[in-house]
Amino acid sequence: MLGEYRIEGRRAAEIAASVERAVGSGGLEPGQLLPPMRELAGELGVNPNTVAAAYRTLRERGVIETAGRRGSRVRSKPATTGREHIGVRVPPGVRNVAAGNPDPALLPGLAEAFAVAAARADREPVMYGEDAVEPELARLARADLDADGVPDGPVVVASGSLDAIERVLAAHLKPGDAVAVEDPGWGSLLDLVPALGLRTVPVRVDDEGPVPEDVLRALEGGARALVVTDRAQNPTGASVTAARARALRSVLRAHPRTLLVEDDHGHRIVDLPLHPLAGVTHHWAFVRSVAKAYGPDLRIAVLTGDRVTVDRVHGRQRLGPGWVSLLLQRAVVHLWTSGAVDVPAVAGAYGRRRDALIAALAERGVEAHGRSGMNVWIPVPDETGVVARLLHAGWAVAPGARFRMNAPPGIRITVSMFTPDDIVPVADAVASAIGPEAVRRYV
Repeated sequence: MLGEYRIEGRRAAEIAASVERAVGSGGLEPGQLLPPMRELAGELGVNPNTVAAAYRTLRERGVIETAGRRGSRVRSKPATTGREHIGVRVPPGVRNVAAGNPDPALLPGLAEAFAVAAARADREPVMYGEDAVEPELARLARADLDADGVPDGPVVVASGSLDAIERVLAAHLKPGDAVAVEDPGWGSLLDLVPALGLRTVPVRVDDEGPVPEDVLRALEGGARALVVTDRAQNPTGASVTAARARALRSVLRAHPRTLLVEDDHGHRIVDLPLHPLAGVTHHWAFVRSVAKAYGPDLRIAVLTGDRVTVDRVHGRQRLGPGWVSLLLQRAVVHLWTSGAVDVPAVAGAYGRRRDALIAALAERGVEAHGRSGMNVWIPVPDETGVVARLLHAGWAVAPGARFRMNAPPGIRITVSMFTPDDIVPVADAVASAIGPEAVRRYV
């Protein structure tokens, strides 16, 4: 079954690492069948539950796939270096609506902001030992947070949302701890959690955010942390409503030792109100990046939280990169204070494109989701087949496997680059790719 390669290890993490090393080196090839769990447990002299845990970790990382009684095998395109590699190759002439990028036409120009920041740097060069956070950036960020009802807390700056979330998780958790995450959810986060030696516990998501019953089940089952996307959830576009926030806060209030991490990456591209959850647990963090509104290359995220969490993050940051460039921070301050982004216009543009596609799909009997942000999530019966048929029709979409663990199959379409003329061709192509037998009619 495995040829000359022997899987090794006594603990789940060691077994999973052994398989992943073999996939990365070519010792295990795409499509290769793995031993049944009980058989491998017998060979290694471990409990079958240990092998089951290893296989679960490998599935979560996109290295293997399981098909019931047909067993587990190496994925045809194993994601040994991250879920972003689960995708399709976009040939010439095919429109790429899979990337998840903002519309460049809606991003502000950066030349003036950096010129202003650079001129100040020439007058007042930044040296070692200076404050890690530009005071004006902290003041502006804190004012926005106050206006949105985020509890008071100190502000630090990280290199993007994922960097901030990683630092928060590492500040409180140890290898083996469980983290409740949205399913489907952000692929990079689903990679990050096991990469830190932590376990992912999937929580279902609907249009209003994480399902409270699933969150309760995860916390009662021992999950020590919960990561929630407040708005523009990737990939579903979910946005936490006031009613859902009350229900989730009630669950968290009963589990006050939970580490709560909120990601509001949709800030300044979404016109739906924020309903934060922070304040009902001992430890919490709230993260906002500037990537979607001002450009992905501006690697800045603002992080606030309880003082213990922020102090730990800041302390660890000092031992590594030290700080996020004050040149970048001051450029962002200029972008904020100069009104470089017309927030209602940007949110409206994405909203019109998203709503038009969802409405066109509904007319064709196709279910689709996307309350906020720039993505539309479409449940499909056969993910691989739908992706391939859409590629043949001239549209490259993101396979749902990049974003899900236990959630049913789906595809993600990014609407940021759509024009009104694109809506009908895309909707027709999706309906045709799904097939009439799978289309649902809603009255």
